[in-house]
Amino acid sequence: MDLPVMPPVKPMLARAVSEIPPGMQYEAKWDGFRVIVFRDGTEVELASRTGKSLTRYFPEVVTAVRERLPRRAVVDGEIVIAREGGLDFDALTERIHPADSRVRALAERDPASLVVFDILALADDALGGLPLSERRASLARVLRGVAPPVHLAPATTDVEVARRWFERYEGAGLDGVVAKPRDLRYRQGVRAMFKVKHERTADVVVAGYRFHKSGPVVGSLLLGLYDERGDLWHVGVSAAFPMRRRAELVAELEPWRMRDAAGHPWTEGATSGVTRLPGTPSRWSGKKDLSWVPLRPERVCEVAYDHLEKGARFRHTTRFRRWRPDREASGCTYSQLEEPARYDLSEILGGG
Repeated sequence: MDLPVMPPVKPMLARAVSEIPPGMQYEAKWDGFRVIVFRDGTEVELASRTGKSLTRYFPEVVTAVRERLPRRAVVDGEIVIAREGGLDFDALTERIHPADSRVRALAERDPASLVVFDILALADDALGGLPLSERRASLARVLRGVAPPVHLAPATTDVEVARRWFERYEGAGLDGVVAKPRDLRYRQGVRAMFKVKHERTADVVVAGYRFHKSGPVVGSLLLGLYDERGDLWHVGVSAAFPMRRRAELVAELEPWRMRDAAGHPWTEGATSGVTRLPGTPSRWSGKKDLSWVPLRPERVCEVAYDHLEKGARFRHTTRFRRWRPDREASGCTYSQLEEPARYDLSEILGGG
């Protein structure tokens, strides 16, 4: 492979803001795997945000790149899987599997798509030094009439359209809106763009915690919600605390600490299949220490979240807001969570 831009490339990133800023180019924020795509003839490399290769996990995307992208190009985009009219992040994570036969079976069952929103190189020219407005024009030219499973990400410079997207697109599984200055050069690894994400709050049960890697202070609170049968599910974590606060939490939670996990609802669930234990290893955690300290599931806190995976778990780490001593743990149920109105993803990509 011999391209004017070669791996590794660190994707340009976005920082969170509370409102959509005016005077920029706006795109939907895709909930998938960020990827830098390198194509030089038949050679194709799909590089993740961290520089790891995703090529073997998405053979159908490799085929689509060879068929639909320029013969020599480097583009920035997102690998997504759409099911039932919306994005399915869980289906993406299933692809990170060591068995090639399993990967290919999943590719056949739930094929992935590539949504392209920037271009870094074309033929012998590196384009990262050009302003975004010129890169977008070049990308639109080379992807004019492109067919699925490759898509040109819809974009607009109308802030009112962006606000409508923010309200409507969540129902298709999108994260929010990204705003990009139109004169922006491609700045690798820099948070030079802006993202506005949906945020809601929920009351959750604090049923355990993990220690921080630096020592005997709280690393993350383990959160639970009750379903309609009264089973407590592990739904996510809250982890963004100053170091001093992490130390205070150990003493603060001591009255609820259990000597061991016997009798804890998550331990009971391990045999009944009720819930996913917070200490269960996964393909993502590797050798990471996932041991946890069980707490009597009685304390309630309010957290902010963006959205749910299949309505069962918080998609990202939640933000701790406050303790709720006025709330009973039994009232922390899924029924309090707001679900966005459904919106067909094909209408978004079809309008691009």
